Amino acid sequence: MAERIVVVGLLGDRPGVALPTADLVVGGRRLLEAAAPPGVRTVAVEADVPMVLDEIAADPGVVVVLASGDPGFFGICRHLAARFGPDRLEVHPAPTSVALAFARLGLPWDDAVVVSGHGRALAEAAAVAARAPKVAVLVSPTVPPESLGQELLVRGAPHAFVAVCSLLGLPGESVTRTDLAGLAAGTFDPLSVVVLLLVEPTAGPRSLAWGITEHDYDHRAGMVTKAEARAVALGKLDLPATGVMWDVGAGSGSVAIECARLAPGLLVFAVERRTDDCAHITANAERHGARLRVTQGDAPAVLAQLPAPDRVFVGGGGLGVLDAVLARLRPGGRVVASFAALDRAAAAVDRLGSLVQVGVSRGRRLPDGGVRLEAENPVFIVWGPTS
Repeated sequence: MAERIVVVGLLGDRPGVALPTADLVVGGRRLLEAAAPPGVRTVAVEADVPMVLDEIAADPGVVVVLASGDPGFFGICRHLAARFGPDRLEVHPAPTSVALAFARLGLPWDDAVVVSGHGRALAEAAAVAARAPKVAVLVSPTVPPESLGQELLVRGAPHAFVAVCSLLGLPGESVTRTDLAGLAAGTFDPLSVVVLLLVEPTAGPRSLAWGITEHDYDHRAGMVTKAEARAVALGKLDLPATGVMWDVGAGSGSVAIECARLAPGLLVFAVERRTDDCAHITANAERHGARLRVTQGDAPAVLAQLPAPDRVFVGGGGLGVLDAVLARLRPGGRVVASFAALDRAAAAVDRLGSLVQVGVSRGRRLPDGGVRLEAENPVFIVWGPTS
């Protein structure tokens, strides 16, 4: 059994501490070439980790194990502790590649999910990454950055910001900011960390607002859900952090846009049949910094091409569209629909379960400076299924 096992993390190709005099140095070939003292017996850690552990066990002297970054972070410490016990290890970590990646971006990472692409299937790594609002993926030669990007696109990942941080701490270090399409189409060094964020980093905090005035949306002849009715509908939607949301009969896209702003982890589809309204939705989404997908076509037929939803707002199309939506709704999902006519709202209650009338009177200035109340047409909000 080795007399002493010293595990040293490297920042790039530099050890964080002076290496002790060793009888055996173990590490990846790149690390051995960079830091192993001349004349010392070395063993390269490649795929055969059990063989390397046997070599360490058989050496009676001091063994130095070289690792990249923090050996306890998806590193060799797991194998060494399992074989020799944690009390036998003397560990000197360097900053992790994930810490370096976020440092280069000037971002905190205490709320990030970290996914390793080493020794696991691409689909498995991408499935975890696609669900996380802030994620760092440790890629590898078998799971390179561009393959990860292609898999994330297939899965409909919602991330708007991508950074590929390559060769951190080494000559040729680079940070490439792009998006999922650029990640999938690019060619990157597999010695990288891929950082994914739902929204672009901003210099200041975003406001948390809903029920934004309809004057802040481009729309066709008043085809926009009134702000107060929209605020109630958004509350009834009970938006989850992640999942799929449809806004059917989107008009100006006001509901879809506010859902995308309130829950950036949602994959939001604005469904609208008119070309001019689709153009309004695109312009409004850009104005409000919302990330969504505009789908042009007639409902319910066009809904067949969309992924099954967790939340749906039905702003147009009638009861036939509502029935088609309910047929596709995922278990535990919810639908909210708005109606101007009471008879249609009553029929929708039979399908969904709950109804409220939203009646709003808005203040209007009189010529003498006073204020009167001007009633808006009432709107019926129906939602469910309810337990």
